[in-house]
Amino acid sequence: MSQTLHRPLPARVWAFLAALLIASGMILAAASPASAHDELLGSDPAADGTLEALPAELTLTFSAEIADDEGASVVEVMDASGASLADGAPTVRDNVLTQPLAGEASGAVKVLWKVVSSDGHPISGEFTFAVEGAPAPAPTETTVPTPTETAAPSESAGPTPTPTVTNGPVADDASTALPWIIAGVLALALIGAVVYLLVSRSRREKALANGSTDRAADAPGPDSEPPVDR
Repeated sequence: MSQTLHRPLPARVWAFLAALLIASGMILAAASPASAHDELLGSDPAADGTLEALPAELTLTFSAEIADDEGASVVEVMDASGASLADGAPTVRDNVLTQPLAGEASGAVKVLWKVVSSDGHPISGEFTFAVEGAPAPAPTETTVPTPTETAAPSESAGPTPTPTVTNGPVADDASTALPWIIAGVLALALIGAVVYLLVSRSRREKALANGSTDRAADAPGPDSEPPVDR
């Protein structure tokens, strides 16, 4: 009877459980690299840094090579008033992006960037740095113009470039969360299968125990009389 009660699970049940474990492991392994894109390692000027004057160029260094196709990289550099400080299109060499700058700035300078990483996914971000204001000139004697003199209107340096709007960071949450959802479903299926097997085994053992008790009760005792032939 002990061999019947402790009979091992069928081989196909173990094969089903092993398949569930293997599938869960493969999905979890595929989910890790899917969410790991290239990232910005540093910049010059550095984020939250302070400079005496606006540099001639801005460089961004990434963790891997980025796409150098035309239009794949977009960089916006704006001063506190929103005027663009970018001078032309950025250039890419391996994992370093260079954006020429022009103009004068004082105060906070905002940088918005968007590139295509080595795995083909666009990534983007933003940061700021500060430029110290130029020192105020020493006071000089002013001359009062004669009534016949008029102040000539100052010529503007040109129309202020309008900053273009770039797309924000690409939302990969849905594609990143999908493998975890599938893994969770498989894990729940695995737990349900184990619980079902344990409950079925307990019921079988209980049924076998009850059957043995009933047969023992129905068996004739040593003192019972043999049946009378009719």
